[in-house]
Amino acid sequence: MDFRLTEEQELLLASVREMMQRDFPDEYFRKCDLDRRFPVEFMTAMAENGISLLGVPEEFDGVPADMLTQMLIIEELARMGGTGYLLTNALCVHNMVSWGSREQLEKTVESAQKGIPAYSLLFTEPQAGSDNNLLATTATRSNGKVYLNGQKTFITGARDFPYMLVLARDAEPKDPKRCFTMWWVDPQAPGVKIQDLVKIGWHQISNCEVYFDNVELEESAMVGKEGYGFIHLMKNFEIERLVIAAYACGMARCAYEDAVRYANQRQQFGQSIGQFQMIQEKIVDMAIQIENMHNFVCKVAWQNDNNETLRISSALCKRFCAKTAGEVIDAAMQVMGGVGYTEDVRISRLWRDVRITRMAGGTDEIMVYIAARQILKEYEG
Repeated sequence: MDFRLTEEQELLLASVREMMQRDFPDEYFRKCDLDRRFPVEFMTAMAENGISLLGVPEEFDGVPADMLTQMLIIEELARMGGTGYLLTNALCVHNMVSWGSREQLEKTVESAQKGIPAYSLLFTEPQAGSDNNLLATTATRSNGKVYLNGQKTFITGARDFPYMLVLARDAEPKDPKRCFTMWWVDPQAPGVKIQDLVKIGWHQISNCEVYFDNVELEESAMVGKEGYGFIHLMKNFEIERLVIAAYACGMARCAYEDAVRYANQRQQFGQSIGQFQMIQEKIVDMAIQIENMHNFVCKVAWQNDNNETLRISSALCKRFCAKTAGEVIDAAMQVMGGVGYTEDVRISRLWRDVRITRMAGGTDEIMVYIAARQILKEYEG
């Protein structure tokens, strides 16, 4: 195993750090968080510097990069206090290359070049989250058109991204086992209503309920193969889980570094608190946890780059990193004491925001369900 970064990766990470320190100090993200505002300037700068175009094919004016490099960048952006989880342009483009139409691909690329993910993913419903069989939003054909009816909830980016990718149940499926299809929807279309949800954290991006009342679509709005919507999404989810794991690891490293600096500065009983053994124990344990998270993310990214299946590993990685990042950030807040619980320092924001990583992209419990079934199968007989 060679743990060294390539020269290109080192230069890329250095350029990210330089740009973040120069143009996007923590005060920028703090203000976006307080104002509950999407960081448009940051996303635009990511595109202008080619960072958010990593992994997008060259034919679409992207920057070639393997999955490992992309995860290193996401982790580094989060380490610097940025919103690395939003950099999913390569995934959006890859999805449309795999099963989108030419028009859908063109729209996705156009948005990616501006630094904005092309679409929000509308999967979860009030009565259907982990249990996809309860999805009730329907797509009904009538007079050569398709009509969407239903409700989606906890939709990330519904107000911030230009399009929507909606998973709906076919009203009259050709195959009962293949009854879900994805549809490309314009949020401005008649019959679409978006309502904001008030969240505990993650204030820099919208989270909404979306209602569909006889939203009329053309057949060309179908994304991928009819009846295979859920199957198409499974590959998307595997990569999304890796992205969340990398983001969580970066957030943990950000909190850890802030806490260690504080431990060197804060004076109590005539010395810095970093000299107290109980504080040192927290710092050492955090360092071990971050090392394990980082190595796990790198291994799963390496598996993807070597065309190995991520079905088990992405679920394990996401579960471990999401839970462990929460533990690290909580410990970092404890090191900082009362000041860590104020909005004057970013650990409080990290502490709020990291909690969603245990739910987004599949809950902790669903990660167990996905991975355990496959692990048990390997040892049957």
